[in-house]
Amino acid sequence: MGKYINPFTDWGFKRLFGQEFSKPLLISFLNDMLVDELHVKDLTFRDKELLPPTKDQRGIICDVYCETDTGDRFIVEMQNRWQPNFLDRSICYACRSILDQVDKGRAEREDAYKFLPVYTICFMNYMPHTDEVSKFRTDIVLADKDTKAQVSNKLRFIYLALPLFEKKAEECVTDFEKWIYVLKHMEALSRMPFTAQKEIFKQLEDYADSHRLTKKEWEAYENSLWVVRDNMACMAAAEREAREKGHAEGRAEGRAEEKKAIAKQFLAMGLTVEQVAQGSGLSIEEVKGLQ
Repeated sequence: MGKYINPFTDWGFKRLFGQEFSKPLLISFLNDMLVDELHVKDLTFRDKELLPPTKDQRGIICDVYCETDTGDRFIVEMQNRWQPNFLDRSICYACRSILDQVDKGRAEREDAYKFLPVYTICFMNYMPHTDEVSKFRTDIVLADKDTKAQVSNKLRFIYLALPLFEKKAEECVTDFEKWIYVLKHMEALSRMPFTAQKEIFKQLEDYADSHRLTKKEWEAYENSLWVVRDNMACMAAAEREAREKGHAEGRAEGRAEEKKAIAKQFLAMGLTVEQVAQGSGLSIEEVKGLQ
């Protein structure tokens, strides 16, 4: 077992980013991620237990209410789990956070559809598919298609594909890059980097140190770790099955094309349709389709 916990287990993720005692970690992470945009002064967890309402929402920290130093407020929803159709699901969860704020009993009033902005931050600790994202950070806002100007701040998605972050420790310049490096490599680290450069990493080191866990905390973490390993094994098996299926389909398609090429050669030689079908292995209808 490594010196530091795996931050991408459900238990580890909530310990570092979803508990009252570790609240400074989340505030620091958000400010470093949204630097030059806003500054979070305080945040509140609405659900202290942070238990997801349904099984497929494990790995989600919902309803983190943030207040900036200018008095603006917004909701953060953090997700840390691979699921099929991950991007579509993240949109559904964000929309539900919006609908939960709407008072349907006041539909006729002007303020019925006023709601706080919802920021969805997704850690993708797996190699994303090509139809998901193609770079480490994908930042999505509601913007005009032609001018690219943002038209509303009410909905925002930030996808962080950790396998696509390839910087080494000495190459990390911004505090956000340092956060990502530490989170990505935490389980394999023997010591916490950047502690001399940023105080918050000393606090992160304390909360992530596996040797400081109580027996009860250790058992909960270990159970969560097994879940992650099982999920990774299932993902690997599914991907292997898909590759094998693709290879089989490719071989079958190659054989079919080879038969068609042979049939075309026979036709060019003047053989009858029946003779071509017998020599190539194609049906008479398939040979006629090549004429």
